[in-house]
Amino acid sequence: MNSQPPRIIALFNQAGGVAKTTLTHNLGYHLAQRQHRVLLIDIDPQASLTKFMGLNPAELDKTVADAIIDEQPLPIHKNIDGMDLSPSNRILSTAEMQLVSAEMRDLRLKDALEPVLDTYDFILFDCPPSLGLLSYISLVAATHVLVPVETHVKAFEGTNELLQTVTRVKNRANRKLEIAGFVPTRYDRRNSADIRTLGAMQSQLESFGKIYPPIPRATAFVDATEERKPLALYDPKHSVIPLLESLAKAMESL
Repeated sequence: MNSQPPRIIALFNQAGGVAKTTLTHNLGYHLAQRQHRVLLIDIDPQASLTKFMGLNPAELDKTVADAIIDEQPLPIHKNIDGMDLSPSNRILSTAEMQLVSAEMRDLRLKDALEPVLDTYDFILFDCPPSLGLLSYISLVAATHVLVPVETHVKAFEGTNELLQTVTRVKNRANRKLEIAGFVPTRYDRRNSADIRTLGAMQSQLESFGKIYPPIPRATAFVDATEERKPLALYDPKHSVIPLLESLAKAMESL
């Protein structure tokens, strides 16, 4: 049994289309391959992570919403490619509205995790692409926030708002929250605009947290997702695999 408390990492960006779910799925897989006990939590009503891991959101009896709103035990599907999953579906949208007036709403997700903390080394949240309450309670429950940022100038410009949200949570609800770093995503090294944006990220965000090597745009991610597999299972020799492995290794030192 690992004596270190679990690293609880919220993968968070209020922008959509930054490969957040893909990164959550693949990072979780590589952590599991490194002999860690991993729980992924889909905290996005779009339920992309739930679908990526082979479940049908519409057919689920219980989701993370039951734990947050009705304070039921966190529903966990065991050993999907070596990882456990607490799934989501559209009901989570209704749950977010109910959270507005819920007692002790900030702590609902943190409290839901409490009974399973000793079971895992890493817990990863796939947050929704918004600054709403579901993202907020994820940041309150997390020990770290990992920020995927598309290497596109508009996506990069949105990081100011994101950092303000993280600071607000850190100042009040979760003083121990740390920024695990930034992962540039969907990078095209042939595109001069991408190269410029990556350079801007490296110079302007470095003071807030580590900038990891960029994850390139790759159609294999889409193909792997359609097969409901992490990239390393779909195409073990893909050139992106070492980048994902090194990111998993970096998470161990948090």
